Amino acid sequence: MSNKDYFGTPAPDELRLRHLTVDEALPQLHQFLHDTYVSGYSQVRIIHGKGTGILRETVRRELKKHPLVKSFRAGAYDGGGEGVTVVEFSEK
Repeated sequence: MSNKDYFGTPAPDELRLRHLTVDEALPQLHQFLHDTYVSGYSQVRIIHGKGTGILRETVRRELKKHPLVKSFRAGAYDGGGEGVTVVEFSEK
């Protein structure tokens, strides 16, 4: 079974970065934030996994300084918890 079959197709408001290095993940993160903001989404989910926490910390550090991001938080307990970051965009 491939990763895509196991995890299913990501929703358009969701970016899956699990198992990527920081260098692989950051360009995808920035492109995703731009594309979903332009498409009119007010909130998106970044799935980075729990692992060692390096990817999560890097994603959240990038979100803190990103001009399109109003706020972010960990996913709900039943929505991925610390393995997910929910991003709310600034108003247009």
